[in-house]
Amino acid sequence: MKLWQKNFEINSEIERYTVGRDRELDTFLAEHDVMGSMAHITMLESIGLLTKDELTALMRELRDILKMAQRGDFIIEKGIEDVHSQVELMLTRRLGDVGKKIHSGRSRNDQVLLDLKLFTRRQLQHVVDDVEQLFEELIQQSNRYKNVLMPGYTHLQVAMPSSFGLWLGAYAESLCDDMLFLQAAYRMTNRNPLGSAAGYGSSFPLNRQMTTDLLGFDSMNYNVVYAQMGRGKMERNVAFAIASVAGTIAKLAFDACLFNSQNFAFIKLPNECTTGSSIMPHKKNPDVFELTRAKCNKLQALPQQVMLIMNNLPSGYFRDLQIIKEVFLPAFEELRDCIQMTTYIINKIRVNEHILDDPRYDLMFSVEEVNRLAASGMPFRDAYKKVGLDIEAGQFTPQKEVHHTHEGSIGNLCNERIQALMKSIIADFNFERVKTAETKLAQE
Repeated sequence: MKLWQKNFEINSEIERYTVGRDRELDTFLAEHDVMGSMAHITMLESIGLLTKDELTALMRELRDILKMAQRGDFIIEKGIEDVHSQVELMLTRRLGDVGKKIHSGRSRNDQVLLDLKLFTRRQLQHVVDDVEQLFEELIQQSNRYKNVLMPGYTHLQVAMPSSFGLWLGAYAESLCDDMLFLQAAYRMTNRNPLGSAAGYGSSFPLNRQMTTDLLGFDSMNYNVVYAQMGRGKMERNVAFAIASVAGTIAKLAFDACLFNSQNFAFIKLPNECTTGSSIMPHKKNPDVFELTRAKCNKLQALPQQVMLIMNNLPSGYFRDLQIIKEVFLPAFEELRDCIQMTTYIINKIRVNEHILDDPRYDLMFSVEEVNRLAASGMPFRDAYKKVGLDIEAGQFTPQKEVHHTHEGSIGNLCNERIQALMKSIIADFNFERVKTAETKLAQE
């Protein structure tokens, strides 16, 4: 029996088509659906729609279901539409008619909105933790190799001196900006839609501030119509944050593939982190970086996928939004896998400390010579012309020592400042508030 079913049977093919992958995907949401129900019935008791004894009985059973979900044992039975129906069915089996009372004052519309927000904010915290670990690994390796020079490129042409410290530190700072995207996504996510019901509120005297506090939200989505309009928009905004992190990692992976090739030979992966060829016995392929690049490029398409599903919808709920779950929910695990693998591999790579012994890189020191002449009093344009003519005449001799001291340059990486920036961004998430609220709700 469906929650909405009346006195007719739905066509089995229509049911298969409309349910889609909900049973599979809603297992992602089980723990959060239970948490939302615990907050909701606590509020219902406070406004007289449940008795204290009914609340006690419901909370006891919901805590059991919560533990089941946390163990990974929660399943949605055949013939049951979604996670909401399964939880209500389990309560009704155990408590009879009391189990049917939990849906007063809410709709599956605001219920799934709430589940998605609780799920997403938890996943964002996991992503933040993973990004922080990658960040620290990049900083550590940047400091380790800060004095090892390497060529810098523009237009894929040898340009000027760089260093491994500079290269690795650049990706660390890029993650700081990505973290700001994650923070914005988290703040937009961490607002409570519960109580908006089907999108137009309820005639029950709901205490929405109470459920907001119980679940540790920063605030509620105040306008009930906007709360429903936020379905899809939240996923799109979070998808942009995911794409930002993925973009940084994809670029790093591309660099690593390039620098690992024999023609560059700037870095080397240990043998156990490479794969081979079925026909060429000498091959040691950087598949780990190539797959990371591909997966992260796929993740960068996520915002467009979400937008194409939800952008042409007017206000109110539409079943189109169900399809967003199919691309959105699994994205976190894929991104985290990429971040964790990148962190592992960055720790394993070893750099070539003798790149500049090769004379093909001599000309990258031409700017150093121009600057040396300009610093001694020669006009910059004259110095530029002199060095250019020396190069053309085959008379340029590089001086391979560099003296870059300004902020953010080879000799002054500013890694401590970059670390301080990341630390301040992470502190602003205030994850502890959510953890405290969820722990209290689950244990009371």
